[in-house]
Amino acid sequence: MTNNLTFLCIACFFSAIVDSISGGGGIISLPAFLLIGIPPHLALGTNKFTSCCSTLSSSIKFARSKKVDFKILKYLLPFSFIGATLGVNVVLSIKSSYLNVIVLILLLFVGLYSLFSKNIGLEDKFQHISSKNICLGIILALSLGFYDGFLGAGVGTFLIFGLVSIYKFDFVRASGNCKVMNFVGNIASVLIFAMRGEINYKIGIPIAICMIVGANIGTRMALIKGSRLIKPIFVTMSLSVAVKLLYNMVI
Repeated sequence: MTNNLTFLCIACFFSAIVDSISGGGGIISLPAFLLIGIPPHLALGTNKFTSCCSTLSSSIKFARSKKVDFKILKYLLPFSFIGATLGVNVVLSIKSSYLNVIVLILLLFVGLYSLFSKNIGLEDKFQHISSKNICLGIILALSLGFYDGFLGAGVGTFLIFGLVSIYKFDFVRASGNCKVMNFVGNIASVLIFAMRGEINYKIGIPIAICMIVGANIGTRMALIKGSRLIKPIFVTMSLSVAVKLLYNMVI
């Protein structure tokens, strides 16, 4: 048990660093939980709990550095929460195999588009709040909150890309806002997993502490190095999540 906990703490520490920079840390943390034999629902719940703690830490650090736009998020956050709540509870009519194909295609598009668009996300070109970008942001928050509730693979990647596309943020500002939206969406999932007894706090709490440390390191790196650090990691994680989904479909 001690060896398993040490392994999880190390794996989740590095996942928090990556996730706080570009999103996609779940492809490191969740498989780590499953690898040591934790049942899937308990792994999902415990992973959500630990991720929620690290996302909160990262959100606070981004907010203190004025990389979070609460004037925009006050419209979006309620829909992140509502979407995640619906996503956890609703039984989907679409088969997961079809959904995985759709997500795989979208992730490949996001990764490759970001890779070959030289200037995307490197400069902050946000101008003003408008009814159009608020409406688009609400749609983004609701749909990705819902998606995060029942699947969640690459949700941080989609959020960052969406915020860059809608508001013309650079990657640093998009990452800051993404973390707050992630955190609010995760609260809904954590509450439901907790009510169902699907969180292992005995291992979750020490892992959460390690992830908070990792999130602080990753956020500091993102704030110091800026978009030129975030973009290549963002592209790498986008394509990595796509490869993982493809691998899961093949085996």
